[in-house]
Amino acid sequence: MALMPPAEVRLTPSLVAALLADQHPELADLPLTYAGHGWDNVLFRLGDDLVVRLPQREAAEPLMVAEQRWLPDLVSGLDLPTSAPLACGSPGTGYRWHWSVCRWIEGASSNTVPRADRRAAAAALARFLAGFQRPAPPEAPVSPVGRGGPLEARDAVVRARVEALRGMPSDRLLQVWVAALAAPPWSAAPLWLHGDLHAANTVLAPDGALAGVVDFGDLCSGDPATDLAAAWLHFDAAGRAAFRAELEHLRPTDAATWTRARGWALSIGSALLASSSDAPSLVELGAQTLAAVLEDGT
Repeated sequence: MALMPPAEVRLTPSLVAALLADQHPELADLPLTYAGHGWDNVLFRLGDDLVVRLPQREAAEPLMVAEQRWLPDLVSGLDLPTSAPLACGSPGTGYRWHWSVCRWIEGASSNTVPRADRRAAAAALARFLAGFQRPAPPEAPVSPVGRGGPLEARDAVVRARVEALRGMPSDRLLQVWVAALAAPPWSAAPLWLHGDLHAANTVLAPDGALAGVVDFGDLCSGDPATDLAAAWLHFDAAGRAAFRAELEHLRPTDAATWTRARGWALSIGSALLASSSDAPSLVELGAQTLAAVLEDGT
């Protein structure tokens, strides 16, 4: 397995405090503490209710810019809290990329909660997608890694990852992948997509309810099946059934889209499994996702 991409800058509380003092002095006196990092961004909690998100790799800069441009309007009519920027930062004070101040969503990452205990969030996540996935304008961002595009573009890399898996039935996974490739492609207008709707990017309240959706760094437009992969990326069989039933109630979705969604879950799950050897929780998420893909038969 490969490692997560390395950081290209060293982000410290003193650097973030200097950026805040220069660009958002009204926030500069709030307590600031390191809160973690993902593939692209580093998080610093700011006071009780805010978090500062800063790219740690150059590849994440255009993603942050896209979030700042599009996301506030996209989520303004939705009931669910998100990590949409509340205040935008630009390069300066020794830091060369854009950054944002976002809402801190209290709760636990879904990825830290057993799958069976996430079922209460399934219908709410489907409602979020039904509201968020609306037609995107021609100038909407296109994913640089193919999210929202045709599965055929992922064929070679997915086959290579699946064939390299140890301890999993690669032949059965390839059957799922071939079926997804054979499904009719999305032919309607592109829809807005979160782009990376796995369990580390949703937050649960103590009672298991969905508290928020975070990290829209892969915000893009295209085939809604990419985000419907959340059914396998989050839930056990009962949760997937609840997610699908709620989405079908709100927005009838054809069988081909669900088949492509399962293919997207396989693609994203295999990527997590293959590229996160220094992040055990993401490796486990990848393994659980592939197991869920297989639970639904071939």
